[in-house]
Amino acid sequence: MAKAKPLIIVESPAKAKTISRFLGSRFQVKASMGHVRDLPKSQFGVDVAKGFQPRYITIRGKGPLLKELKEAAKKSDRVYLATDPDREGEAISWHLAEALNIAPRDVRRIEFHEITKDAVNHAIKQARPINMALVNAQQARRVLDRVVGYQLSPLLWRKVRPGLSAGRVQSAALKLLVDREDEVLRFVPEQYFTIDMTAMTEDGNLLSHYIAPLGEKGRVSQKEVEQILAQVRPGLEVVVAEVKVREKRRFAAPPFTTSTLQQEASRKLGFSVKRTMSLAQQLYEGLEVAGEGTVGLVTYIRTDSTRIADVAREDAQKYIEERYGSSYVPSGEAKRPTKTKPGVQDAHEAIRPTNIRRHPESLKSSLNRDQLRLYRLIWERFVASQMAPMVYDSTTIDLHVKDQDAVFRATGSRIKFPGFTVVYQESFDDADPNAQDETKSRPLPAVNQGMVLTISDITSQEHFTEPPPRFTEASLVKTLEELGIGRPSTYAPIVETLIQRDYVHREQKKLIPTELGRVVVDLLKQYFPEIVDTRFTADVETQLDQVAANDMQWQDVLYAFYDRFAEELHRADEDIEKVELPQETTDEICEKCGRPMTIKYGRFGKFLACSGYPECDFTKPYVEKTGAMCPKCGKDLVVRRTRKGRVFYGCAGYPECDFVTWNRPSDKQCPRCGSSMAFKRRGNHESLMCLREGCGYEEEQAQ
Repeated sequence: MAKAKPLIIVESPAKAKTISRFLGSRFQVKASMGHVRDLPKSQFGVDVAKGFQPRYITIRGKGPLLKELKEAAKKSDRVYLATDPDREGEAISWHLAEALNIAPRDVRRIEFHEITKDAVNHAIKQARPINMALVNAQQARRVLDRVVGYQLSPLLWRKVRPGLSAGRVQSAALKLLVDREDEVLRFVPEQYFTIDMTAMTEDGNLLSHYIAPLGEKGRVSQKEVEQILAQVRPGLEVVVAEVKVREKRRFAAPPFTTSTLQQEASRKLGFSVKRTMSLAQQLYEGLEVAGEGTVGLVTYIRTDSTRIADVAREDAQKYIEERYGSSYVPSGEAKRPTKTKPGVQDAHEAIRPTNIRRHPESLKSSLNRDQLRLYRLIWERFVASQMAPMVYDSTTIDLHVKDQDAVFRATGSRIKFPGFTVVYQESFDDADPNAQDETKSRPLPAVNQGMVLTISDITSQEHFTEPPPRFTEASLVKTLEELGIGRPSTYAPIVETLIQRDYVHREQKKLIPTELGRVVVDLLKQYFPEIVDTRFTADVETQLDQVAANDMQWQDVLYAFYDRFAEELHRADEDIEKVELPQETTDEICEKCGRPMTIKYGRFGKFLACSGYPECDFTKPYVEKTGAMCPKCGKDLVVRRTRKGRVFYGCAGYPECDFVTWNRPSDKQCPRCGSSMAFKRRGNHESLMCLREGCGYEEEQAQ
């Protein structure tokens, strides 16, 4: 009789395949395919009167899989539960133990933060019981979200529109977007001017900017411009009043957390948050690498810590010394101090490559384009984070106009040592105060204090103040993290849910709330202020952390919330009248009576209905036109969606015409052949390309 093998249960087939390769035939490795039990979809599933007791059932379709796992567990001498090393993973392990009837004393929970042979073997030796504090923190979140979602969403269905939803984190995020949009719409631009002066030196022209005594930070009114230009003219002399040269250091950004990875992938690669997490999961669980087999390429991807294991830091510094030289390895005093923000779990390392010597170039033949781009981003960010800082001289020159009060300032820099910038440079949002690029030298002509120069030119420029920028996915994630709303694993589903519910739409990477989103926020602000209160949402996260640390009972999180919420729900149901959203009329004409068609919403999304209802009940599917024409047959190009909701564009004449494209059509025509063009994005760069096969015309878009 064959000896019974230990069974290891992980969450995904990809992870199972990677681990099986490490462990060989000594172990049997199977996948649970995520959660096996959950609250029922068709019922509330929470007994409030019995301390919010959840009723878990086997997820539909998981019965045969559970039966297979039970049979495998019976034939094994030991069962290791190796789900992800976080609260969700801990809960999945607990549900598996319950479903497989594994006695608590026999539970062997193992966790690893990277899928490498050493990490997996070490984890097996460190098996432990289920951490019920982590499980209870997950239960508290799950039950709280069920309480809010299953009791508040039906109210929105009745009062606003079928198919809507509300949730703790989702609603707080939506309010952030609506509040920002209100700021943008209320914004009134203010005019101001700046003044630039050019003075001649032996080394070349010296450009400076007016800073005093009028105006604030060099901003002056039109009247002040006229006053200054009347006094300061070409041909006058200026004195070099002060020359300051300071040596500065710029340290690399720390390795990625989940949220900073999502932000940077959005800015540098143009990835949605959802796309980033999907690719990162593939890199973590393991991919087939030429000459190595299936290997996990990065450490665990759901983390809010920038901590790095000592062994990883040592490996990185050896690699940096070998590849770039000892001057690029930071000395002890040059290492950037690391700060841990309040609320950071710090249970996992930052996201980094599992092997720093696995250079992105070596993976070109093994990974697809987007996998490689994300891996390269993670690899470069990690390597740079372990390198010496950039060193540069920052120069400030103040110029005083002779016999006048006017002061002008010139600033420049000269890089003395590039440091980490030879590998990686962080990107920023447009409105970020750190966005100034210090990685390029901006040398100034050589001048000395007391030197007298002659003004060769002086000009003024008109400006207008800008409204606050609309949120992008990257800046929304950053704000959610800063406010302590949600957790790294929740950011991607938050954004996708807001878009799917038609609360928000994307426009050139900006997230703009719809009229429906505004209506929902207004209702929630009036009747459920806590649900949209960012401080309340962050406080709940703090309470969940306390549950995870075994400092608070999980039911207490629910008790503190529920009674007030139930009262608000009852009052809202009685007070809120049916909300009539503005009717959206289209240019489509009813085929039965000739009246205009309007956009309506049903269980399955938008459809077109005759505006003459109930006299005329004609309806037809809703088709969103792009304004572009099909390059094959000349009919409209329309928006279509895959079964998973991904947008693509196809001919309205389908199936007679089968033209499709993933690229968003433009209303511009190709100057070469006259056909429609579409936007093509490569990271942060966008171009327009002709859609006609064989034309090949393409033009860069201005940034």
